[in-house]
Amino acid sequence: MAGPSTALSPVIAASTHWLARAYPGGESNTVAHTLSELQARQAVTVAAWLRYPTEIDAALVAIAGPGGSAVLDWKAGSEPDDEFAEGEGWRTWVDEVVVSWAACLLADPMLARRGVDAVIAAVPIPEPRPRPHTRRAGGLPSEFRRLLQPDVRDREAATLLRHPDLLEPIAAMHRDTLLYLLDAEQSREPLAA
Repeated sequence: MAGPSTALSPVIAASTHWLARAYPGGESNTVAHTLSELQARQAVTVAAWLRYPTEIDAALVAIAGPGGSAVLDWKAGSEPDDEFAEGEGWRTWVDEVVVSWAACLLADPMLARRGVDAVIAAVPIPEPRPRPHTRRAGGLPSEFRRLLQPDVRDREAATLLRHPDLLEPIAAMHRDTLLYLLDAEQSREPLAA
């Protein structure tokens, strides 16, 4: 598993940015926006690690590029006025499959858990682990807490980002492949209050 490969950094950053813009959590200078973006980043990170499971996969996407956001923009109804305008170059690093899988993970808590479990099982974790990345009870890494166990502030900040009906056009694009990969069935379990 590629895991924390730096080759995936542009894909993760651009895909997170796309999700955060398509399903905003508030004004860009607010805590709600930051909390929403953190949840998007955690989902995108898991999706990217699942999509590009080896170092070679990560290196190849860095060379060839992931494809861009055009189809996602069209599906979400958020097409930019001019995708070639200065400052819009990040859109070329958006990965359609990664965003779709991240949307699935954000909308379905059980699928998110399966995705994180698959990543944990495949990514070797050096021991002892540095302090900021301690393990929580149950073996879940704190890096994915906001995805797996969002608190009240997280849920309020990501109302749009985690709304299954709003995410459906994006999640449906590649959901079947993710379900197959994780040997899972779709559940529409709501987030715990």
